[in-house]
Amino acid sequence: MDPVEDEFGELFNSRLEAGIRAVVILESLRPLHADVSEMVLFDHVIVHSSDLGGPPSLHAKIPERRGELLVRRRLVEAGLELMRRCHLLEKATDDSGFVWRASDDAASYVELLESPYSRHLKHCATWLAEEINARTKPGFSVFARQALGDWTESFSYRGG
Repeated sequence: MDPVEDEFGELFNSRLEAGIRAVVILESLRPLHADVSEMVLFDHVIVHSSDLGGPPSLHAKIPERRGELLVRRRLVEAGLELMRRCHLLEKATDDSGFVWRASDDAASYVELLESPYSRHLKHCATWLAEEINARTKPGFSVFARQALGDWTESFSYRGG
């Protein structure tokens, strides 16, 4: 196993991949911020954007992909924390609790992402930001709930 894999594990569906998606999402949403539950939703939407009428999805369509929501929260949380330690995201508080936002260094980092996957990720994140700006975050959540089904239980922390 090489040193990068030792440090970050395998890349597909890893905290590193989730963290990179989070940086791109939050940079696209700038100056908005998002709490963990919103980030879980946004991450799922970015991976499966065509399910909501967006651009082609980043990942292949698999049956029962809504079930991913049940495991996505921990992955997203780990990715957010990893990118915070890399100074690409900031964790702050507001009236509703902890929120995440892109750091001042995030824009430069996102600009450096040039692989085909990264370009498509940025395209999907731009689409997501446009949808959120057009509908507002609460409006987008309602839209996503209608498109994906009831996912609210998937975002509840169950401990452990």
